[in-house]
Amino acid sequence: MEALNLSNETDNNGFISLIKKGNKSSAVAMIGNGIIAACKAIAYVISGSGAMFASAMHSLADAVNQGFVFIGSVLSEKRPTPQFPTGFGRVINIFCMIAVIVVTIMAYETIKEGWHLLHHPVENTGGFWLSIGVLIINLVIDGGILLKAMKEILKEARVEKTKGWGIAKAAFSNVGRAAPPTRLVFYEDIVAVTGALLALTAIIVTAFTDFTSLDGIATILIGFLMIGVAFRVGFDNMVGLIGVAAPKDIEEKVFRTILSDEDVTDIKKLRIIQEGRYYHVEGLIELRKGLSLAVADDIKFRVQDKIISDQDITDVTLGIIEDDGIMDLSPDRLNGLI
Repeated sequence: MEALNLSNETDNNGFISLIKKGNKSSAVAMIGNGIIAACKAIAYVISGSGAMFASAMHSLADAVNQGFVFIGSVLSEKRPTPQFPTGFGRVINIFCMIAVIVVTIMAYETIKEGWHLLHHPVENTGGFWLSIGVLIINLVIDGGILLKAMKEILKEARVEKTKGWGIAKAAFSNVGRAAPPTRLVFYEDIVAVTGALLALTAIIVTAFTDFTSLDGIATILIGFLMIGVAFRVGFDNMVGLIGVAAPKDIEEKVFRTILSDEDVTDIKKLRIIQEGRYYHVEGLIELRKGLSLAVADDIKFRVQDKIISDQDITDVTLGIIEDDGIMDLSPDRLNGLI
């Protein structure tokens, strides 16, 4: 089998070009969460609220994570080289795993602080309206980042434009098809918005009632939410590092593209591996009988060109054999594709 060589021009791997291709959701989240973390830290020092401390830790973890993830997304966009012929798609999975470690450490510190607050509640020392204002700003910024991540999921999953609540529904349905950094932003900001609501509730309740334990409870809950994100993102990226098959719809699209060529009679075997948000295609196809080697080669290159025209597919390796008269695709599968 012969691999389809990709262009490795200098401008494709140029610094500015790679920066532009970096994941926009993670860049926006990094900046937004950095601002939020600074505001929350000030509010925590003034108010002494444990929930505010937990929320500040979560925002700081988010900012650090998104910095790692953005760098990883930039590096993963480098084109394949002779030394790394399959490209750098899995680099983003490595950086996301680093982000998981950061989230886990922050989650541990948050739960520990919450446990301490349950046994030793801290009286509110002031700054009530400052804390409320910071958390409202938090909700607005993180809500905007979450909406941006949802739209990015729909863009990466090639989902038709939707409006209103349909965006959220479509994002949850297609998050598995989004790039790893976009998934990380999506999951983390769900927790960020939920955590801000918990912290807001804790601050209001402890300010006007004697239920001071709620501060510690909210802090622990935020910590466990962070662990949930770490587990989910860690699992997704562990699978990505091992190498995972492409989603069913991508596979069906490649099948249809191959079978749409009039000279292709069957597909002997086909394997599509996902790396980052890109796909590698390897297959063996059968061509009609009686073709010369030169003509068969031309057909193979024609089919490869059709497949790689999809911007999510980075390389295609196809082998060709003459039709053996045995249909490898089941009749039902064949009818569903044609």
